[in-house]
Formats: sequence, structure tokens, C-alpha cells
Amino acid sequence: MNASDFRRRGKEMVDYMADYLEGIEGRQVYPDVQPGYLRPLIPATAPQEPDTFEDILQDVEKIIMPGVTHWHSPYFFAYFPTASSYPAMLADMLCGAIGCIGFSWAASPACTELETVMMDWLGKMLQLPEAFLAGEAGEGGGVIQGSASEATLVALLAARTKVTRRLQAASPGLTQGAVLEKLVAYASDQAHSSVERAGLIGGVKLKAIPSDGKFAMRASALQEALERDKAAGLIPFFVVATLGTTSCCSFDNLLEVGPICHEEDIWLHVDAAYAGSAFICPEFRHLLNGVEFADSFNFNPHKWLLVNFDCSAMWVKRRTDLTGAFKLDPVYLKHSHQGSGLITDYRHWQLPLGRRFRSLKMWFVFRMYGVKGLQAYIRKGSDGLNEALLERINSARKIHLVPCRLRGQFVLRFAICSRKVESGHVRLAWEHIRGLAAELLAAEEGKAGRPHCRPCTGATEQGPRLQKWTERMPRGGSRNVERGLLCTLF
Repeated sequence: MNASDFRRRGKEMVDYMADYLEGIEGRQVYPDVQPGYLRPLIPATAPQEPDTFEDILQDVEKIIMPGVTHWHSPYFFAYFPTASSYPAMLADMLCGAIGCIGFSWAASPACTELETVMMDWLGKMLQLPEAFLAGEAGEGGGVIQGSASEATLVALLAARTKVTRRLQAASPGLTQGAVLEKLVAYASDQAHSSVERAGLIGGVKLKAIPSDGKFAMRASALQEALERDKAAGLIPFFVVATLGTTSCCSFDNLLEVGPICHEEDIWLHVDAAYAGSAFICPEFRHLLNGVEFADSFNFNPHKWLLVNFDCSAMWVKRRTDLTGAFKLDPVYLKHSHQGSGLITDYRHWQLPLGRRFRSLKMWFVFRMYGVKGLQAYIRKGSDGLNEALLERINSARKIHLVPCRLRGQFVLRFAICSRKVESGHVRLAWEHIRGLAAELLAAEEGKAGRPHCRPCTGATEQGPRLQKWTERMPRGGSRNVERGLLCTLF
């Protein structure tokens, strides 16, 4: 294939991709195949002579597509969302064309420097503390990992190295093995399985902290575990707090857990892989309060921020914590600028050596959507749905509501107005609202091609989240109803 063929075939492939995404609703979301289906459909060896592009594309449809689980189908509700946008796809094409292996600044200066700047851009969108930003001469900074699992493992290994060196400096005769067998890490019993896996790979004990009634890790349970383990001669060194658990999107209490980790000198890693994209919206930013206590923070733009997989954003307050754990400098990787203090060599921030030009996806998406566009995308399931829900409610004429705005968010007001209202009326109205909301969500999911999933603390049931503002009426007979309900779809 020469450049002319590439231009022609490239346009055909873009058309195929666009047709695929536009028509994905018509494809069966989960493949009807059995394990091993593919091997009989392709030759046992590679072809001796080249195949045509037409034949390959036909085989994509005939052999590959029947075995694809369509993650971007409007009928896909499994696992978690995976982001996608045309700007990010175009950037991935450019990344493949440039084809650099950006393990160091010298290997491709633009690859390194754009990543540093993009991570600062994103950190500022999240209003992260200044300590997490690289800036002109900051001690912290961000790095793109392949997944949140990698970020958790990198943080755990960095914390393990840091505490081991600290203890060995205080007791020179202490061996690494003696330290390792006493180290203990902690996470909620709702934390992702990748946290447990990080403990296995890191060779340390990981203990699950029982969550509370809202599936959150609280200070009292963590403190109890720390005191018990310290009394047994163990060394607590690492805590993972989850903001948006996989099972139910619950949030660990960062404002409680953070100060304990700070007082105990324990590395705190915050895993917001699932819900973190929402924090670019000011109305959701409070869910990140307490991040100032963290040593590392991670979330996945490739889940909800329109940046295709893989793009997992990780920040640390002190970059030397990472480079101190992973830095190796064979002569063939050295370059003249590495000791200048002016550049970053990201190979020291991660497990692999090689890395792709992933920041291009962020650059394209951030510029072509803008912060306001990204915020509007996150809010699309809130304001837009709430307005549509209000229209359905009032068109049905069974109950009547009017809206308001609270800090920029469109909210449905439910006010108790008539002196004849009983609790039964409120319950019937709420069931009516829930039914219309369920119909609306089903219709919108079909049109948008994705589930409307929004993070909310302590929310465990499907459908709309009801925020209750309760002001009890004076008790009189059966008149004991909730004075006001503010309904908002997340």
C-alpha cells in the first residue's frame, strides 16, 4: 500500500467506521458465538501472497463483527461506560502515523511536553490543588497511565518503596524483606478488584475496611483497623479511597479518611476512575473535597470525558515519589537534558518503558469541545432530561409542577400547596414522576446510544435520584407529609 492507496483506503475506512457507529443500534449488542468460534473461520497460517483490502474489509464484517460486543450500543449496560468521540478517533489516527515511542523527552519532545501540559489543563478543570500540577517548576504533576489498575499499582509500589527506605534509614540493619512482611494496605470492601490485585503484585497484605450503610469507608472503621494492626506489630502504609465504586457508585468519605492518613503518614491514593469526569462541573466538584490530603489521584477520561481508551489520568504531589521507585538509567536511554531539571522522562513514572502519544487525544477533544462543551456533555443527563421530564409531567396533566434553578442546575420543584394534601397524594405523585422518568430514560438511551449514568453519593437504585428536602408539616390527624421534594435526574 502506497500513499495514494492509503489516502483512498483511509477514506473508505473512515466511512466504514462512521457507518458502524451510526448504525450500531441495529446490531445485536452481545454476540451469539461460542468459545473458539473464530479459529475455523480463518486459515491456520498467514497468507503467502497479499490479500486485497476489499477481502479484508469483507472479513471484518463476516468474521470479526459477529464476535464483537458492541460497547457503544444504546443497549449496552454492562461493566462501565467507555468514552468515544470523533475528535479522539482522529487524534488516534495521527498518533499511529507519528508512531513515536515516547519513553523520554529526547525520544519525542512534543509527546512528553504536550502530556505535561494536558495533564495540567485537566487538573485545572478539576480544580485540583496546586501541588498536583507541574506548572513551570512544580514538584508534582500528571501522567497518562493505561488504566486505573496501573495507576493504583504504580501508587502502591511507590508508597512501598518510600516507606521501606524511610524505615531502613531509621534502622540501617533492617532488611527489605523484614519490612515487606509487615506492610499493610487498606481499601473499602467496595473497592475495585484491581486494588486487591495491586496488593498481590506488590507482595503486601491488603485489608478490606467494612463500609457503612451507604457503602462508604468511614474514619471510625479505618482507624479501628489501623490501631489493631499497629498493636500487632504491622506497618500501615497505603490507603485507597474510592470516589464512585463499581458496584453502586458510592463514595468513600474523603474528608474523614484523608486527615487520618495525613496524621498517620500513610500514602492516600484516590481512585475516581468511574465518576471523576463529573468533577469538571462546579456543581459536582464538592464530591472531590478532601483530595488535598491525597498523595496521588486518578480518574479515567476514557470512561466519560469523550477520550477513547486508553487514557487514565494520574497525578502525584511529589514526582520524586514515583521516580524514586522506578528510575533506571541504562546508557542507551540517557540524553543530555535529563539532569537539567527542565524536562520529564515519563518512563520513570510508569511500569512499561514505551508509551504512545496519548495526549493528542486529550488535546483534540479539549480544543474541539472546550471546557463548556465538556461540562455540557456531563450535564446532558441532568438539565436536558429534567426539562424533558417536566414537559412530560405537565403534558400528562395528572399533577402540575414548576421548575427552578439552583446554582445553575435545572430542578423540578415539588411544593405542598393544598390544605387537603395527604401523604397518599405525595406517594401517588412520586410514583407518577418515577414512571414518566423511566419512560424518558428508556427513550433517551435509545436516541443517544449510551446509558444515562451519573455519579451520586450513596445512590444504589436505578433510575432517577430523588433529592429530598424535608420540612415536616405540623402534625394533625393523618397530615404528616413531606413539605417539599426537589427532584433531579442524574
